[in-house]
Amino acid sequence: MNANRKYSSARRERIFEEEFLPLLEALHNFAYHLTKNEEDANDLVQETYLRALRFVDKYEAGSNPKAWMFRILKNIFINKYRKKSKAPAKVELFDSTTFHDEDEDAPMSNFVDLREEIFQDLMGDEVSRALNALPVDYRIVLILYELENFTYEEIASILDIPIGTVRSRLHRARNMLKKRLEAYARALGYGERQSG
Repeated sequence: MNANRKYSSARRERIFEEEFLPLLEALHNFAYHLTKNEEDANDLVQETYLRALRFVDKYEAGSNPKAWMFRILKNIFINKYRKKSKAPAKVELFDSTTFHDEDEDAPMSNFVDLREEIFQDLMGDEVSRALNALPVDYRIVLILYELENFTYEEIASILDIPIGTVRSRLHRARNMLKKRLEAYARALGYGERQSG
């Protein structure tokens, strides 16, 4: 890979439009699972695209744009997560929602509603809560593997960890998720139907 490569502005634009923009929904889903907040997810995706545009010359056109973009998003999230965990608690002096015009929010609220419907079809509230309750390192690996269909090798590259660590975290994440969902499954009658 040529670190000193300089694409023409037309080539940069083509890479951005053809390889990065089609990933918007997948990146947003990943960001939403990481942040558990629509506004933070939007900010994370926006910052990811800004950084991708800034460093597009470091990207090898035609390689694996999804892994490259997910790695950028993950790095931004981890850096912000670390900053937040070290920062003292902040108190908002006013409720920012009072400054929003309802008409301006209408298109986004349709997007959010559609998004919630999609996720409800994929997994119930209990599964979402159990997934969101996992420690971030395990949640990331589980999302990348189960929801985004990355291979072990791609996840190792995105997270910059050994493949063995990916396998270990995935195994532990599945076990933690299973443990969190056992009571829920019993309440739905699973496990009791074996004797019938």
